[in-house]
Amino acid sequence: MLPNATIRDILRMYRNGEVSEDEAAGALEGLRIEVIDGMARIDAGRSVRCGMPEVVLAEGKDPLAFANIMLAQVKAAGRCIATRVSPEHLEALRARLPPEVRMEHREAARAVILSTGKRPAPRGGTVAILTAGTSDIPVAEEARLIAEEMGCEVRTAYDVGVAGIHRLFSALRDLIPADVFVVAAGREGTLPAIVAGLVDRPVIGVPVSTGYGYMGAGEAALASMLQACSVLAVVNIDSGFTAGAFAAQIALGGGRA
Repeated sequence: MLPNATIRDILRMYRNGEVSEDEAAGALEGLRIEVIDGMARIDAGRSVRCGMPEVVLAEGKDPLAFANIMLAQVKAAGRCIATRVSPEHLEALRARLPPEVRMEHREAARAVILSTGKRPAPRGGTVAILTAGTSDIPVAEEARLIAEEMGCEVRTAYDVGVAGIHRLFSALRDLIPADVFVVAAGREGTLPAIVAGLVDRPVIGVPVSTGYGYMGAGEAALASMLQACSVLAVVNIDSGFTAGAFAAQIALGGGRA
């Protein structure tokens, strides 16, 4: 069964004879909730309902509890993702990893992927991701990971912010064919509004918690994006996951492809 297959995908595959009735029924049964250690409730059917994977936020979780949740999720879905992963979380996961499960650490995105061999199938759609500076790259890479997991092609251009705005124009040349743009920026957060004034595609601004002093930690960037005179959508501070998933939904035509 395809990872992140939607109900439409499953019905289409059954109609075309690509999967059996039992396989289709088993995939649809993924709408169930799995309870882990009487504590976590894993949404094993998110990919079926929403076309996006269940993602575990590692931040704030006990490393042992985190490892148990991840192993239960990969057993149920064949593939799972965690964001905001610390060295302690990685250590707990490696210590309990069964031989049939492969672990991929995406250090730049502060994320980890567990898989039993399943890979996301290309579903079409292109997402462009830009950052104002290099400090914004971890948030951008989180967005990239999620968009790729949802089957999109992702193109990137990093460190093209307003301190050297001439860098942006050559970078945009390769990104113009994209269906949607994700733009991450900290400090004063100007770049998303500029990009939105230059392209004829949806733009999602991601304020990043870089900056210091008055309205630091992403607050000035968030306020700037919310007050932009060009048309763009804005997610919360450092919300790379939300931006990547939303961008992928747009690029995929709202899941109706």
